[in-house]
Amino acid sequence: MGLYEKLVSGEEKLSLVGLGYVGMPIAVAFARKIKVVGFDLNEQKIGLYQSGIDPTNEVGAEIIKNTTVDFTADASRLKEAKFHIVAVPTPVNDDHTPDLTPVEGASRLLGQNLTKGSIVVFESTVYPGVTEEICVPILEKESGLKCGVDFKIGYSPERINPGDKVHRLETITKIVSGMDEETLDTVAKVYELVVEAGVYRAESIKVAEAAKVIENSQRDINIAFMNELSIIFHKMDIDTKAVLEAAGTKWNFLNFAPGLVGGHCIGVDPYYLTYKADALGYHSRIILAGRRINDDMGRYVAESLVKNLIKTDIAVKGARVAILGFTFKENCPDTRNTKVIDIYKELGEYGITPVVVDPEADAAEAERLYGITFRKLEDVRDMDAVIVAVAHSGFLKLSKEDIAGFFNEKHTAKVLMDIKGLFDKNEYREGYLYWRL
Repeated sequence: MGLYEKLVSGEEKLSLVGLGYVGMPIAVAFARKIKVVGFDLNEQKIGLYQSGIDPTNEVGAEIIKNTTVDFTADASRLKEAKFHIVAVPTPVNDDHTPDLTPVEGASRLLGQNLTKGSIVVFESTVYPGVTEEICVPILEKESGLKCGVDFKIGYSPERINPGDKVHRLETITKIVSGMDEETLDTVAKVYELVVEAGVYRAESIKVAEAAKVIENSQRDINIAFMNELSIIFHKMDIDTKAVLEAAGTKWNFLNFAPGLVGGHCIGVDPYYLTYKADALGYHSRIILAGRRINDDMGRYVAESLVKNLIKTDIAVKGARVAILGFTFKENCPDTRNTKVIDIYKELGEYGITPVVVDPEADAAEAERLYGITFRKLEDVRDMDAVIVAVAHSGFLKLSKEDIAGFFNEKHTAKVLMDIKGLFDKNEYREGYLYWRL
């Protein structure tokens, strides 16, 4: 009986190392089919899961309450499992070089609790070669076991889109890979238990790693192009959204829009690829150019706001400005790697301390990471300018009357910065200086 059959029969368990926005939904999905040990170093997070609370809002408290995942912060419990999935973040350092500390730490902990006959599958986004060249030596050193003899490895890049209730683990084709055909077959069968859309068997681990890192690099470059177009069209006094709607009538026009590029994937993964390319003697031109444009958009929005305040004869220093939305994307509580903070900081350089409102965000996380305390929507009154930065569904429901109530009534022209283009610009022609990317 192989490992797959033992998992299905309940003789063996699967472990999930890292229970964040990616790992937790994977653990819950597998727990519907097989026995799962869910491990995370964060004891507070584990306590919430054990209490039936979902701090990520990815699957919901009701599902967490009823899941059979055995949540634990005790790394020794990993010894109970034979199939391990590592889903920890892979951020970048301040100098944009890869920070492999989380994946190295996870490999170290897992290695200390690895048993013979195990398969370890990494899901963290990395540059090609990390799994075999960095993670495997750590696993071998800590376990005293030999890869290929005592345990096997695979790689299956995560494709979960936080906050997205349509494109989920079950509905997105899963790339899988293994160090040999036997391992690949087992990894594929295990993931097929939960991925309804099926799996794609990559020919090697490095191919799977590369496929993941270029997915987000491609999106980053396309969004950078839209952001550059937005800057150009603003100088021409042309509405970018109107241009894109017109161009979108062609069958092969790509449907991208300008915006702030934050989060843990699109704004991070390209740096992993360019780092490896640079190490091999090739300096990226297109990828890094796109990164520079996207990284600069927060400053561009802030400068545009200041220009609009000047146009309406409102004093810049000490201006009352509200920012609606702080998370890195809509309908998601995660504030890590949000680019809205760039707007906030840049406005601070002009003597403006914005009021920030985000009913969807993790308030404790924002205060810990950025020192920002959120205000309530009803606190947004007598403002000189309002920036709608994130397309939360709650903000989409704001009426024209709601918007008007945010401003100082004395202003003849209300400065409204609609970054995502959520509202109908025609409704804000009278009495507003309406601006959008």
